[in-house]
Amino acid sequence: MSVTAATTALGGRRPSREEQAAANRLRKILAAQGDDTTLRMLDNGKTAEIALTPALSGLLMDLLDHVGKGDAVALVPVSQMLTTQQAADLLNVSRPFLISLLDRGEIEYVFVGRHRRIEADALFAYKKIRDAKRSAALDTLAELDGEML
Repeated sequence: MSVTAATTALGGRRPSREEQAAANRLRKILAAQGDDTTLRMLDNGKTAEIALTPALSGLLMDLLDHVGKGDAVALVPVSQMLTTQQAADLLNVSRPFLISLLDRGEIEYVFVGRHRRIEADALFAYKKIRDAKRSAALDTLAELDGEML
């Protein structure tokens, strides 16, 4: 049995062109509102107003930006405990490489029975540090390249 994209949850697939267009349109509308954003929606025939804080608006804009680009998106609560395979997938590394990071103490983890579990917050902290190091290394390479010219 096949299920059309319109009825499949967005978290398990890439967004359709229509969903991308809708996300881009909504993102442009929200961006035009600035920091003081109030959404007005129909709720069972009644108008409901929802004020978005700047933090919530920013999070929604990031989500819409990814959907608008056609990226598959998954939300992970920072308190969620991840399996080693889920953590490896989020870092875009192999599971054995992730295990080596855990064994070296670069990412905190706990054992649940015989299985390692990584708190999403710890994984994202590692990712932030890793990305900053990569960015600094690229900046250094760009400077060295500029000196060679």
